[in-house]
Order: sequence, then C-alpha cells, then structure tokens
Amino acid sequence: MRAVLITQFGVVPTIAEVAPPSAAAGGVVLRVEASGLCRSDWHAWQGHDSDVSLPHVPGHELAGVIAEVGSGVHGWRVGERVVVPFICACGRCEQCRAGQHQVCTEQQQPGFNYWGSFAEYVAVPNAEVNLVRLPDELDFDTAAGLGCRFATAHRAVTAVADVRPGEWVTVFGCGGVGLSATMIAAATGARVIAVDVNPAALELAAEHGASHTLLAGDTVVERIRELTGGGTQVSIDAIGSQSVVQSALLALRPRGRHVQLGLLVEPLTLDLSVLAFRELAWLGSHGMAAHSYPAMLELVRSGAVRPDRLVTTRIGLGSAPAALAAMSTGSPTGITVIHPGG
Repeated sequence: MRAVLITQFGVVPTIAEVAPPSAAAGGVVLRVEASGLCRSDWHAWQGHDSDVSLPHVPGHELAGVIAEVGSGVHGWRVGERVVVPFICACGRCEQCRAGQHQVCTEQQQPGFNYWGSFAEYVAVPNAEVNLVRLPDELDFDTAAGLGCRFATAHRAVTAVADVRPGEWVTVFGCGGVGLSATMIAAATGARVIAVDVNPAALELAAEHGASHTLLAGDTVVERIRELTGGGTQVSIDAIGSQSVVQSALLALRPRGRHVQLGLLVEPLTLDLSVLAFRELAWLGSHGMAAHSYPAMLELVRSGAVRPDRLVTTRIGLGSAPAALAAMSTGSPTGITVIHPGG
C-alpha cells in the first residue's frame, strides 16, 4: 500500500510502498477514507514522542471502512463505516474497567506506538472496544475529526471542565481543537473568547461561536479580565505553550478551571502562586472513549454543532509530506483532511 513514511525525524517524509497491515486477533483493518492532519502528527515527525520508532507511518485521526475482521471479533463486519478514537484502549485494565478508556494504561495509538493512518490501510486493535459506527448522514471528512480533535474538545468542555450556560470560556489557540472547543462551548450556552496570533483563525472562531476574539499579546490577560468582569471561569490551552499556560491561569477568576489540551513538550517555568490564592483547578484532558461517542454524535446529528464546517482543506496522500512540513512555520487555518486514495 501507499503510505507517508518517516525515516528521519524532522526530515520531510516520502511516499513509499509498504506492506499493508493484517487484522490481529480481536482487531480489524480499515481502508482509510479520510485522515486529519493534526499538530500531534507534527510532534511525532519531530521526534517529540518517545513511543515513535523509525521507520514510521504517522496519522491518528481517521475514519474509514472495515476491510478485514480478525478472529474473535463479534458484532462487526466488512464494509461497515466507522470512526476510531485515537486512543485505542485494551478494555481490560483498571482504567478501562472503570470506563475511563481515554487513559488506558495499555493503550495503543495509531501514528504513535504503531503505524498510523497516513496510508491506504490501518490496523485497529480491540475492535469491540474501539470502533464507533458512523451515522449514514455523516461523511468521512467530517468524521475524521471526531477521532481526535472534535472528540477531545467535546469531552474537555462537557465532562472535564463541566462548562455551564452563561459561563465565560476562553480558548487559547484556534486550530482544529481550539475551534472545536469554541463551537462546543458556544453550543452549551457559554460565552466564548477566542485568542490566537492569526487573524484568519480568529475570523473562523467568530463564525463558529466566539462572542469575542483577541489577538494574542502582552495585554491579553487584562483584556480578558475586562471583558469578563473579573476573569474567565474556564480557560483552555489548545496549543501547548508555556506563555499560554501562564496567561490562561492569570486570566481565571477565583475558583476557575484551566483545561490543558495542547501538548507541552518542554519543561515549564511558571508562577503558580495563583493556583493557591485563587483556588484554581488545573485539569488535563486526553481524548474520549468510544462508549462516550453517542452523545456527541447526537449533538452533531441535531445540528447544534457543525464539525463539517471546520474542514477547510482537502489533499491527497502525495501532498501530505509537504503539508506536514509546513506546520513547522505555522498551523493551517481550520482542519486539513488527507484522502489516502487521492
């Protein structure tokens, strides 16, 4: 099969012919119909993730069709349309037994600790735990984002931060996950402030529910506190940056909640005195379990949120290496979807 192949960290990958995966016992193989290009894929290419070994095929945000079913799999058949949470859980560990598959201690992640979805086919382990059927009306391009960014934002807003109507929510970073968080928070009835360095990203945020948009800069904390009358109830770091974390914490009002979505790859040096003085909560959020998808899919089906509108660019597999490399100098506006068959 054709795949994007990384042979050296930080060196532009190539398109190569590689052996296709086979379905393991309990697993399936999917024909990939759409795969999102995510900042996490860039981190994998740069060598920031210790689970990645070379040579490697990246890609973790995917939707497709079951092409092969392994032994011992019940309830799934070839030809079904599915989406896959990027955290593929084991279904057996203590966290999985508690329903917290997104922090499975034996998790597998396509594009990180095994070959991913920037390819024509990808394997999915523990299919009965990790596959989600797609409604007929949901196209593959939209569904790809439900594997990572949109699902991650949904759980962060609704379950981790527990955003309530009327609260102020400030989203730092308006890439795919930040725009998703903006859209979902607005749908809950929150008042959303979007912060980014890119005016075009802020325009998208305004289209998708932000009531205020701010260019990142030295005065952003003061502007947030002014707009909210004393501080935001919820802040979300959708980038992964020391300066963003500091600003996000300072922008919170007493007893506010900060949610960390962006990956922090470097050690932080922060003034955390506000955590105690204001009784702030700093919360991590990491993906969403397959069994939690029905509520999100119903929200999409109802039209309350429109993840399809976040997809701004569609490219073939041959354009993926250059698109990945371009993320070294900035993030694309909206979500880019790769068509492996294109």
